[in-house]
Formats: sequence, structure tokens, C-alpha cells
Amino acid sequence: MHPPKWAGTQSFSVETMEKREFFIPFIGLKEGKHRFEYDIDSTFFESFGYHEFNGANIKAEALLNKMSTMMELAISSNGAVNVNCDLTNEPFEQAIEAELKLVIKFGEEFNNEDDEILILPHGEHQFNIAQYLYEMLVLAVPQKRIHPGVLDGTLKSDALEKLQELQPKESEKKDNTPDPRWDGLKKLLTDNK
Repeated sequence: MHPPKWAGTQSFSVETMEKREFFIPFIGLKEGKHRFEYDIDSTFFESFGYHEFNGANIKAEALLNKMSTMMELAISSNGAVNVNCDLTNEPFEQAIEAELKLVIKFGEEFNNEDDEILILPHGEHQFNIAQYLYEMLVLAVPQKRIHPGVLDGTLKSDALEKLQELQPKESEKKDNTPDPRWDGLKKLLTDNK
């Protein structure tokens, strides 16, 4: 993906370039809605020092609604990340979808402590959405990552076979005779009456 025109022609490290690509310059935009599209791959997550994904292929769209005194930003994304299964360690494609809404206001100083409101200092001309995208996408991946083949029984894996071998087996015969310890406890209950 080519850097936006406002990024300049200077040379940047991958980390700086990846995050720099996500600046939205709003000062020259007319009031109304403006769309920005992004292709996100694993280098985006690596620029944050996040290495949980084997790969990523995500499309993100930021829709900025510029008004006279504030702005609204709606970010949506869909795609997939390649992760390892928590049970078998087999890699698989985990589909993800995520949305985020953000209100951008102007104030005396920068403040991003609220998840839904960003305050930019008066005179600011752009803001970066990289951190918002990163958090939104990482949180969109399920905590427990299970290969679809494990769920439907189609995955053949050494690790899965070993787990099945180690699973406790039910005993073949069921013994219906009561445990004598329970009889002792029942006797204590009836003796106290």
C-alpha cells in the first residue's frame, strides 16, 4: 500500500511508517462525511510489538463526519488473522469483525482517556487512529482460539490424538452399591433427631 500524499517522501522505519499511515488530516476537509480505507497486515501489529498473529489480512474503513465544532468517527473492519489453536497449536484463519465509534472534540489539551471521546487541542490539524485500530482489532479476536476442525471433528493432529488418549475413560461397569461412608453420614443425621 502506498503512503498517503501527506506522508511526504522522507524515509521512516517500518514502525513509524505503519503508524504514520493512519493520520487523518481534517483541517483541509469540508464539512460532511469523508471515507478513509486501510489494508492491515501483520506489520501493523508488529509495529506495536504484538506478535500473537502469524499473519493478518484485514480491511478497515474510517468514516469521518466533520461538523463545525466537532467530528464523529466510525471505524469498521473485517478480515482474518492467522493464529495458533490453543488446543493443538495448529495454525488457522480466525475471521474477525469489529466496529468503533469515536467523538472528536476540541479543548485546551489533548485527552484520550475516554474510550468514546477524543479531545484535541485547538489548532490541531490531524489525528492518528492507529492505536484505536490496534486495540479494536486485538479485542475482536476471541480469548480462546479453537481450530474449526477441532469443533467439527475433521482436524487430524498428533496433539489432538494425544489429548484424546490422555482423557479419562469412564469405567465399563457401573457399581450401584452405595458407598458405606454415606451410610455413616446418614446415621449421624438421624441420630441427632
